[in-house]
Amino acid sequence: MKQLTLNSREETIALGERLATNLQPGDVIVLNGDLGAGKTTFTKGIARGLGISEVIKSPTFTIIREYQDGRLPLYHMDAYRLENGGAADLGLDEYFDGDGVSVVEWAQFAADELPDEYLSITFQRTDEDQRRILTLNPQGEHFTKLVEEL
Repeated sequence: MKQLTLNSREETIALGERLATNLQPGDVIVLNGDLGAGKTTFTKGIARGLGISEVIKSPTFTIIREYQDGRLPLYHMDAYRLENGGAADLGLDEYFDGDGVSVVEWAQFAADELPDEYLSITFQRTDEDQRRILTLNPQGEHFTKLVEEL
């Protein structure tokens, strides 16, 4: 486990961008934190790092947004609306085992569908407006190495 402090929206995007340079097909990133904590902002950085030029929007109402125009496809998921069930019916494993990178917000509502190996990042807001404390918790050797390289 590793903690990082980010002082601005730009630093949040830059960290996502740096992480994306080492992501591989089938990688799963789980983002936890309250509304407005920086999860979608971080995903924008991942998209930029993957070379995706489309505007990244929160997938709250669509559950899954797909972006195909980068080095790898990006599957941005918001499982919040699955808090009463339904994750098993979405075929998330096809995304997780696929050719792209999956970023899952509110993953606790789809926990049974997650693969054994993934990177969990928890965003914690502070009293200072844009400062965030990120806790990176890698599951598996590949993600442990990614965290060490950050």
